[in-house]
Amino acid sequence: MAQCPYCGKAAGFLRKCHKQCKQTYVSGEQRIVSLVSEVTDRAGDLSQLESKIQHIAEHSYIDNTALQTLVAAGWGKVVEDAFDDGVVTRQEEDFLAEIANHFGLSSEMLDRARARTRLVKGAVLRDILEGELPHRINIEGNLPFNLQKTEEIVWVFQNVDYYEVKTKSHFVGGSRGVSVKIAKGVYYRTGSFKGERVQVSETVHTDTGLMGITNKHIYFSGSVARFRIRYEKIVSFESYEDGIGLQRDAASAKPQSFVTGDGWFTYNLVTNLAQM
Repeated sequence: MAQCPYCGKAAGFLRKCHKQCKQTYVSGEQRIVSLVSEVTDRAGDLSQLESKIQHIAEHSYIDNTALQTLVAAGWGKVVEDAFDDGVVTRQEEDFLAEIANHFGLSSEMLDRARARTRLVKGAVLRDILEGELPHRINIEGNLPFNLQKTEEIVWVFQNVDYYEVKTKSHFVGGSRGVSVKIAKGVYYRTGSFKGERVQVSETVHTDTGLMGITNKHIYFSGSVARFRIRYEKIVSFESYEDGIGLQRDAASAKPQSFVTGDGWFTYNLVTNLAQM
């Protein structure tokens, strides 16, 4: 006979758990996430919060490992709510750091749903909007970008797909020509022609690589394409769900696009840096 994974007692014939135990566990999970997600609104005391959620955990069959996961989920909910109101404020950022430190939540745990990364992105945008150059990322190793004097890296996107618009030509309605017999051994050949030239533009995946965003340029470095684009040379930006498109100020320039995985952040990052 199986044991109930919640209370540890016999679950009963052909049962994996007690229905009531499972309901208690699920209810406890929801209450803990809710308490953590609401704490910033009340500016509540973290020691008091910890006492409450420990009490719920003890009476809901929730162990310490699961408890930390639930606190991290509540922390992520706070981040979501902060973005619903706009860019995360410094007060919200500081209090989120306070919660993480108090409960010993690791960066990996906080970023399981990309919540920590989203918080950092929000803080980067807030710094730029306030006229400050962000210094919120740590670069390990050397980047393949030749930065200019007074130029600083603000963000680096990895595994970015780079696309270019290319024009291809082909001919429609051509003729190979024919040979007409006029007399024995004498032939007349009509001329051949290629027909009408048609040009077709298509977006082509060119390379995959690193995309660096600085206070002066957009850099890209892949196995085939390597270049930088100065903000002043960009005439328009286009926001996509998963990236950004741009058009440079040159007669021969064609649209370029970059798939970063986060179009909202990429667009706001480069357009606001271009205005600094």
